[in-house]
Amino acid sequence: MVFSSAVFLFYFFPAFLLLYYVLPWKNAVLLVGSLFFYAWGEPRFVPLLLLSAFLNYSFGWLIARAGGQRKVLLALGIGLNLAMLGYYKYLGFFAGILNAIGLREGALPAIVLPLGISFFVFQGISYLIDVYRRDISAQSSFLRFAMYKAMFPQLIAGPIVRYRQIAHEVDQRSLTNERIWMGFRLFVLGLAQKVLISNYVALPADQLFAVDPSRLDAPGAWVGIACYTIQILFDFAGYSNMAIGIGHMLGFSYPPNFNRPYSATSITDFWRRWHISLSSWFRDYVYIPLGGNRVSPVRTYVNLALVFFLCGLWHGAAWTFVIWGLWHGALLVLERLGGAALLARLPGVVAQAWTMLCVMIGWVFFRADNVPYALKYLGSMFGGYDGLVDAHPWRHNMTTTATIVLVIGIVLACWRLRAAPGEKLEAKAVPAIVAPRSGVLANSASVLATAVLGLLCISSLAGGTYNPFIYFRF
Repeated sequence: MVFSSAVFLFYFFPAFLLLYYVLPWKNAVLLVGSLFFYAWGEPRFVPLLLLSAFLNYSFGWLIARAGGQRKVLLALGIGLNLAMLGYYKYLGFFAGILNAIGLREGALPAIVLPLGISFFVFQGISYLIDVYRRDISAQSSFLRFAMYKAMFPQLIAGPIVRYRQIAHEVDQRSLTNERIWMGFRLFVLGLAQKVLISNYVALPADQLFAVDPSRLDAPGAWVGIACYTIQILFDFAGYSNMAIGIGHMLGFSYPPNFNRPYSATSITDFWRRWHISLSSWFRDYVYIPLGGNRVSPVRTYVNLALVFFLCGLWHGAAWTFVIWGLWHGALLVLERLGGAALLARLPGVVAQAWTMLCVMIGWVFFRADNVPYALKYLGSMFGGYDGLVDAHPWRHNMTTTATIVLVIGIVLACWRLRAAPGEKLEAKAVPAIVAPRSGVLANSASVLATAVLGLLCISSLAGGTYNPFIYFRF
């Protein structure tokens, strides 16, 4: 079940909200509703989700009460979480590597990847570490902890909600008309990003990436990656906004996940703005414990490379994702070696254009099915088409609607906000919730805009537009 489906919008979500608002047992309603939501797509993995909740609840309880064995318990708890992730996501990948170097023979049976496992495993690890550091108290109720682990808004594709970010709301949370209305507006905005922009450029992106790159001339290759660049932003940012909006409607303040990443003027700036919950997770639980930038420059560069190697591997068990992660890690190292100072001296639009070029090159590896395809596609982007075979008529893939939406998406994604006189724009996360203006419920313009966006989304969905979520693969 996806947020942008008729089943969710017209059946599950209204029924769930009715029960949630009417019944007094809100944590129980949220837990049962979340398990039903997960079971709709992955019924066989509901026990795995509950096992993950029980494992992390138990180890958190033990770590909080242990004496000298706290570090051992933490290592064991993290190890079991990683073992779960490793079995389902990486066993086949590493078995293939062993096959390639001759250390084993034969393919493993196919292993189905559970939905959202990368997200809820990282949730569990952050919980255990925070309990170990005594940043939070261990949750005493398994029902409340299971509710946190299974919360359907962020279960499948994030944002990665750490327990400490919502601990004060697990036991008691406030629901006001203003907060519910703000959450609904954010949900509709995210739905519009997904349905009215991402969906319309997704089909030509898939079609152009299905073509042999040797048949793509440079314009066709650039149009394909431009479509994917807009698709992945509005797909994932749209999902995150819908999740955060639902969270507000339930009384939770989920962390922000995007802050205009394509307006970044460096790769460092980009990673402060893109998938904020993941990049901050790696910063707090991997990069800083490794020494961060408090060690020698060489060690700092190694730390960056390792973090982004792991970031790429987190996204998928394939060399394309590893190369994507290492590409970004290398760019960050180059910026620390002086590239950032050079970019800072350039006009903002030039620095932004360079950053977008680097990001789009990375997206080629992220989207490609394998490394040879990605390299051939990059070759086509930079003039590799030699005319020896018939060029693919890529213009046939770009309908008038898709072209208009692509242009609108580029403008919305890349437009750089102007700073007020004397003010410097910084790449900081938007607040989880903004205090509503006085009389927001009576603001006819806001109501009208939300209604129009909602009706346009419903009309588009009724037309059967292309509708998968990219990050469901992870």
